[in-house]
Amino acid sequence: MIYSKVIVSVGIAVICLFGTKGLSQISSPGMGDAKTASWFALGLKQDFGREKKWESVSYIGLGRKSNPDEYNLVHKPSIFVINQEFFHQFHNRWQYSLGFSYRKQHEYTSTYPYVHKNPEFRQELRSYGRIRYSLGNDPVKATFQFREEFRKFYGPRFRSFSEDLQFRSRLRMQLTWSINSTKTHRLIASAEALFSISKKHAPEQWTTFAYRESRFSLYYSLHPSSVPITFNIGYMNNLLGNHSPHSVHYLAFDIIFTNVFSSQKVKSQ
Repeated sequence: MIYSKVIVSVGIAVICLFGTKGLSQISSPGMGDAKTASWFALGLKQDFGREKKWESVSYIGLGRKSNPDEYNLVHKPSIFVINQEFFHQFHNRWQYSLGFSYRKQHEYTSTYPYVHKNPEFRQELRSYGRIRYSLGNDPVKATFQFREEFRKFYGPRFRSFSEDLQFRSRLRMQLTWSINSTKTHRLIASAEALFSISKKHAPEQWTTFAYRESRFSLYYSLHPSSVPITFNIGYMNNLLGNHSPHSVHYLAFDIIFTNVFSSQKVKSQ
């Protein structure tokens, strides 16, 4: 059942946007069980190197979510993220990156009144790498991506947590469309499947490597030619579980400052 939903959702994204290019956005992280969630991020993107084939992307983000039985997407705090990633364009179609992240995520009970668990939050130190392949030219571009993550979890004061560590694999397809010739307006659609294996702290044991969730998003991106800023607003559907999957609906908004330390005029990428 879950696999048919994933296939249908990917197909819808292709039908809607194929024949249509895009600027990257800061995608919302998963926030667990809820009806709705909201995400805001502030980022800085900077090209560097003699041939500008290296790129640094830094951002800070905040997420809030509803209870599982209501739709107030800013009802309670969910996640805080600091992230740094370095990209290298080593071929006109190939790119790899290395990233590091700190995350603090609130933990809530799964039954009413959905109060904080004990401990109230978990901390995460994450490192990851990704490889990207791009296909197509303006106004349409498709990107295929594989991302591998190592996640280490801690409780408050960096004490041990029930889930000790996790290896997670992510497969993503993204389609972007430049709506106008100056590339100031774009649409970005993506579909992603996530698989993982975890090590529990006590008793010490490993879970099976398996599919866990999917994420489907559609963003509108505005990159004014007069200022080095990109604005992104979008919707994400987070499909959780594989036996009885359920959806969490996200509203996301981010602002990215681009090449603010460059002496040359910023060009749309």
